Amino acid sequence: GLYNGLPLGIVLIINMGMIMNKVLLVLLALFWTSSAVAGEKEEQQIRSTMAELAPNLQIDSIRQSAVPGLYEVLFGTRVVYLTGDGKYLLQGSIMDTATREDLAEAAISSVRTKILNSLKEEDMVVFAPEETKHTVTVFTDIDCGYCRQMHAEMKDYNDLGIKIRYVSYPRAGVGSESFNKSETVWCAEDREEAMTIAKLGGSLKDVKAKENCDSPVRNQYMTGQALSIQGTPAPFLENGKRVGGYLSASDLMKQIQQQ
Repeated sequence: GLYNGLPLGIVLIINMGMIMNKVLLVLLALFWTSSAVAGEKEEQQIRSTMAELAPNLQIDSIRQSAVPGLYEVLFGTRVVYLTGDGKYLLQGSIMDTATREDLAEAAISSVRTKILNSLKEEDMVVFAPEETKHTVTVFTDIDCGYCRQMHAEMKDYNDLGIKIRYVSYPRAGVGSESFNKSETVWCAEDREEAMTIAKLGGSLKDVKAKENCDSPVRNQYMTGQALSIQGTPAPFLENGKRVGGYLSASDLMKQIQQQ
């Protein structure tokens, strides 16, 4: 499920008990009219519907989408769309055919940007080129195979002017072996050196630690949870867009140029 019982990739017809094609729903929505801002009546109905579907869900915002009659409902880094009467729910991408923009992704990216901006670069492990042209924030796991492959190609990213900022996301969770390795890396006097040792599968027992280290690993892990990260590496561009998992330097640059 998407979140607390919400389904993935389907349209729920709450009162009719049937499934409609997403495209058909969007076409029908073009004929519905509504004000640019969610009115009190529509907002109350949408909140009532969402309360029935997912009682524990905390809605962050409700606003009129670019499609007349369809309202954007944001909760965390997830988005669904409902009609003003609460009858129809759509989960998925909505494409602006003129600009080719994914409206759902744009809404989520703005939320991601705020979350990412809450992190301090001084708490990250940063590998920067001589001249930074682009910055990519990557949630990484010390023991993840594709994370290690990405790190092995760090020079390729830096050669293209891409600064890689590592944020810790030990997938096994707080207290796991990967979590403990991450704390050792983040509390090392030389984080970059310790990260490279860890990514190469080397021993961290001789890594010199800072005194009185206040590790940011737990907070970074919780931030990753808020961003709904499941797999690593998880790269995010400066506009908040997530660009898959492992990408070679050239493929990552293509994603950057398309943002």
